[in-house]
Amino acid sequence: MSPEVMKMLTVGLTAGLGFFGPALALGLIGYSAMQSLGRNPEARGAILTNMILIGALAEAIGIYVLIVCIILAMVVKF
Repeated sequence: MSPEVMKMLTVGLTAGLGFFGPALALGLIGYSAMQSLGRNPEARGAILTNMILIGALAEAIGIYVLIVCIILAMVVKF
């Protein structure tokens, strides 16, 4: 395999594995929030506020992975 193919394979694997964590986290956050709302609808404001805050923090990890993938694709020379 040529170095360019190896570089793109590395970027693809990094993105695939790196985005798996935030996607799983966001799914679990949404699932837990909906369960909590089903059990205690009066606490809607507090639950949704915390859900949005934690969702943003989990999404930040995905943005970091995107930056690493861009750096690998554009800057790193093999």
